[in-house]
Amino acid sequence: MNNKSCPIIVGVAQYTQPKDISHPLDPLNLMVKTCQMALADTGNDDIKKNIDTLFMVNINSWSYKDAPSELCDLLGIPATQKVYLPDGGDSPQMLVNRSAKAIASGKSKAILMAGGEAAYSVYRERKKKVRLNWPRKKTPKYIEKNSQPYTSNFENKYGMIYPTCTYAMFETAVRAASGRSLEQQREFIGKIFEHYSKVASKNPYAWSQKTYTAQEIWTPSPKNRNIMHPYTKHMCSNIFVDQSASLIMTSKKIAEALNIDPKRWVHPMGGADLKNILNISTRPKLYDSPAAREGSRLALNQAGLTLKDIDLFDIYSCFPSMVQIIINEIGLSVDDPRDFTITGGLPYFGGPLSNYSMHAIIDGVNLIRKYPSKRIMVVANGGYNTKQSFGIYGTQPPVIPWNERDDSEVQQSIFSKSLPEPVEEAHSQITIEAYTIYYNRKGIPKRVIVLGHLENGHRTLALIEADPELLLKLEQEELVGKTFPVQHDSGRGHNLISIK
Repeated sequence: MNNKSCPIIVGVAQYTQPKDISHPLDPLNLMVKTCQMALADTGNDDIKKNIDTLFMVNINSWSYKDAPSELCDLLGIPATQKVYLPDGGDSPQMLVNRSAKAIASGKSKAILMAGGEAAYSVYRERKKKVRLNWPRKKTPKYIEKNSQPYTSNFENKYGMIYPTCTYAMFETAVRAASGRSLEQQREFIGKIFEHYSKVASKNPYAWSQKTYTAQEIWTPSPKNRNIMHPYTKHMCSNIFVDQSASLIMTSKKIAEALNIDPKRWVHPMGGADLKNILNISTRPKLYDSPAAREGSRLALNQAGLTLKDIDLFDIYSCFPSMVQIIINEIGLSVDDPRDFTITGGLPYFGGPLSNYSMHAIIDGVNLIRKYPSKRIMVVANGGYNTKQSFGIYGTQPPVIPWNERDDSEVQQSIFSKSLPEPVEEAHSQITIEAYTIYYNRKGIPKRVIVLGHLENGHRTLALIEADPELLLKLEQEELVGKTFPVQHDSGRGHNLISIK
C-alpha cells in the first residue's frame, strides 16, 4: 500500500441529548449535529467536497424513507454512495474496517459515518412527558441486504429472539465452565461492572454518571429488578438513551492536501470482522467465541502488536456474559490492570443500539490525540454473540496493508464446526448446558428456559413450568449438568420438563 493512500481518521464528534430537553432532536437531526461537529473537528470545511461515501448505522428508535440522502442534503455532502445498514452492534467497527479497505484501494476518497438514536425521547412521549414534533415515520426506502435472522424459528419459540434471554443463557454456560458457584459468579460480574460504572461516572457523554457498587449491581431491588436469571436491570444494556456519534475517514494524501493537522490523525492500525455459527443451538459451545479468538489474533497481527502492547480496551458490554467471553478469548484476566472500557459500557454510558461502538471509537481517537503513545483496542459485537469486529487504533499505520488480507479460510473454518439441527420434538433425557429463568415485571419467576443435549447427543430446547415457590428454589441451584426427562407436548408445541 502506498503510504499516501493509508487510511486515517481525521474528524470525530459525539453528543448526548439532555434528558429534560423540552424540544428533543429526532435521530436524523442528532446526526446532523454530530456530523457538523465532526466536519468542524477536521479543521478544514473543504473535506466536505471529498466525501463520496456515507455509511449510516441502522436507526431503531425512528424511521425515515431515505435517511442517508436526507442527511447528505442537510449537510451539503456530495456522496454518491450511500449505505444504510441493518441492525448489528458490530456495525461501527465493521464500517471503520470497511472504510479503511475502500480508502486504501482508492475506491473512496473520504467517508462519513453516522449513527444516532433517541429512544429516551420516544419513551418520554409515550409517558406524555414531552410532545415530539418529528417527521412522520416512514418505511426505509432501502437497506443494505441483511443476513439470515440471528435465531431460528425453533429457538424463537422458547424466547431466544430476546437478547436478555439468550445472553442470560450464555451467562449460565460461562459460569458452569468457570467452575464458580452462583454466589461467586454474581460477585465476579458485579466487580467487572462496578468498574464499568466508575468509568462512566467520569465520562461527560455518559447517560448515567452514577457509580454502582458490585452488590448494588447484582442485588435485586425495586429500582434494580430481576430481568432474566441471573441478570438484574443494572447488568443489561440501557437502550433508552438519546445519543449520536459521527466520524470521518480519508487518506493521508487528501489530509495533507487539505492541511489537516497531523496531530489530529489517528490510524486504524488493525482490524478484523468475523462471524460465529449463526444459530445458537448448533454452536459446539455456548461459552466461547471463535470469531473473537481469531479476530483479535488477526487484528493484532495486522497492527504488528501483541496483546501486551494494548494500553486500553473497549470490550462490548451489552451483558456480562459477552464481556467474559471476549476477555477469555483474547487472553485477558479479570485482574488485568488495564481498563476494559473507555466509555463506561452499554448499561451505564448508554446503549444506543447498533451505534454504541462509534462512541467507543471516538473516545479512543480523542484519547490518542491527547496521549499519542496510547494503543487502543475496540471490540464490537452484533447479534447474539453472532459476529465480532475488532479495531486497533494508534498513531502508526498498519504493518499489513488494509487491502492485502483474505480471511475467508478462517471464516469457513469457524462455520465448519456447526452441529446438527436440534431435535424439535424431544422424548428422552436432557442434560442441561445453559438455562435462564424468566421473571414478570414484579420479579416473580414464571418459567425456566433450557438448552441441552439428549441421550443421542443432539441438542434441544425445553421449558420448566412450575409454581413460583419451586422456581425460586431452582433459582438457588446450579442446573447446568443436571439431567431430567423431557417430553414434547403437541398441544402446547413445546418440549416440557416436569420437576416436582
